[in-house]
Amino acid sequence: MAVPLVLVHGNPESAGVWGPLIAALDRDDAVSLSPPGFGVPASSGFSPTVEGYRQWLVERLEQFREPVDLVGHDWGGAHVARIAMTRPDLIRSWASDALGLFAPDYVWHKRAQVWQQEGAGEASVKELYGGTLAQRLEVVRSLGMTGPGAERVAAGMDDGMGRAVLSLLRSAAQPAMADLGRGLAKARQRPGLAVIALADVDQASGTPAQHRTAAEAAGAEIAELADVGHWWPVTDPHPVARALTAFWSRLDG
Repeated sequence: MAVPLVLVHGNPESAGVWGPLIAALDRDDAVSLSPPGFGVPASSGFSPTVEGYRQWLVERLEQFREPVDLVGHDWGGAHVARIAMTRPDLIRSWASDALGLFAPDYVWHKRAQVWQQEGAGEASVKELYGGTLAQRLEVVRSLGMTGPGAERVAAGMDDGMGRAVLSLLRSAAQPAMADLGRGLAKARQRPGLAVIALADVDQASGTPAQHRTAAEAAGAEIAELADVGHWWPVTDPHPVARALTAFWSRLDG
């Protein structure tokens, strides 16, 4: 019987981004979890911070009867790494494309630095997340997403997501991520896979070198994938599906 597969997406996405990967894996049992504010509403008492999302994911994973194979993309990849560091009992394995965020020398990308500023951040998310559907679709296309997946992402972007982005990124302002990265060695308790998308031109989650540094600290296997971009769940699912399948096959013996 297959180990449960749980997928966690990032910003500005919704669970629909996983459709191409699930199809490539030929899995009909995958469970897609949407962090509050990203594709699903956040409750009034939820704290959209790095720690708040870790606690949310812990609570969701505790509902499974057995440890899962946990896969995360973008911010979802960061949430997955935090589970590997703090609650390895909930997972059989983990895979993340965002380990570079935890490298000691990681510097937030320019847009994130704007979001971390009072006033300028609010203006930015109003422009990016609060426009018409056509305007949001243009934002998504400018990021590099295309096709039906891009349309689903644009449809899910709203003011609530913008508020969640501001809170999350402000809680993650350095040295917060570097401090959390000191715990990467704790992720060695479960097998991990670091997905490095070498065609990620913006390198928003870190440079290849930063990904490798963090992966080595976490004891994770490394899958460096040429011609795979940051938005691979929508644009390049097949190379990642092959890397994941090979990783799981080794765990199955």
